[in-house]
Amino acid sequence: MPLTHLLYLHGFRSSPRSAKAQIVAKWLARHRPELQLWLPQLPPSPAEAMQMIHSGLAPWPSASMAVMGSSLGGFYATVLAEARGCRAVVLNPAIHPERDLARHIGHHSHWHDPASGFDFLPRHVEELTDMQISRLAEPQRYAAVIAKGDELLDWREMAARYQGAQMRLLEGSDHALSDFEDHLSFVMHFLELC
Repeated sequence: MPLTHLLYLHGFRSSPRSAKAQIVAKWLARHRPELQLWLPQLPPSPAEAMQMIHSGLAPWPSASMAVMGSSLGGFYATVLAEARGCRAVVLNPAIHPERDLARHIGHHSHWHDPASGFDFLPRHVEELTDMQISRLAEPQRYAAVIAKGDELLDWREMAARYQGAQMRLLEGSDHALSDFEDHLSFVMHFLELC
């Protein structure tokens, strides 16, 4: 079924103003303006973030929707795709955010709005632990862009989790996927938008 709805989920400390989110939004505005795109600003609480996402997506048709997420957003995208049975694109996805973010408990600013801050709390780590999934039910519903040059996350963990997915494994690049535009066609072909 052709894609009609796309959700983009940003990473930890990021926002809908991230470079990747804006690249996706501009491409869709130019090539697929009829497609409904949602780029929410996620709250720091993983449980609240997922509750907000599920509520916002309630009227969306699972068969013609997809979710795309980067880093922590990739983790959320996977949790959502497993729950809804929809397609997902993950970009350097966090595999064990409960482990990796445990050392980031405290006050943080957003990358795109340093004046605004938020608190990441011990209960948020517990919420991430509660969301963890052991394996993908249908790996073929996923596409993954994974950079071996990711300076924050282990590309081997990512590649192992998304084994069986359509995968683009980059020899270099970085956590932010600064070269994301070079991989946009891979993403849009997977979503059957071009």
